[in-house]
Amino acid sequence: MTDTAPIWATGRRKTSIARVRLVTGEGKVLVNRREVEEYFPREIWRKRIRQPLETANAADRFDVHANLTGGGLSGQADALSLGIARALESYDPELRHTLKAAGLLRRDSRIKERKKYGQRGARARYQFSKR
Repeated sequence: MTDTAPIWATGRRKTSIARVRLVTGEGKVLVNRREVEEYFPREIWRKRIRQPLETANAADRFDVHANLTGGGLSGQADALSLGIARALESYDPELRHTLKAAGLLRRDSRIKERKKYGQRGARARYQFSKR
């Protein structure tokens, strides 16, 4: 893969979708055309986003441009992390083992369970009274 062509990947978590573009650069992360510190105010979210880059020792080699839609900030952070990991894997297939061992290539498939009819929620029932 050439260094000038951007690498595209997609990450998902809950109802969040992250479309990630990796380009060679000095390690800037832009989310919806904003700085990552501005978009994700909590350090835990920013740490989760940087984890694939640090695991692959590529934190200062790539700029990340991401489009995030849907869900909340926690789901978006996880989706972005998965998207970055997939982009790094497509850039260098040798990184697959390292990223997989760190658990960064696994898609967390847990989503909200739907409400069932005749019940108060997905599993909660209405109160039953015998008399």
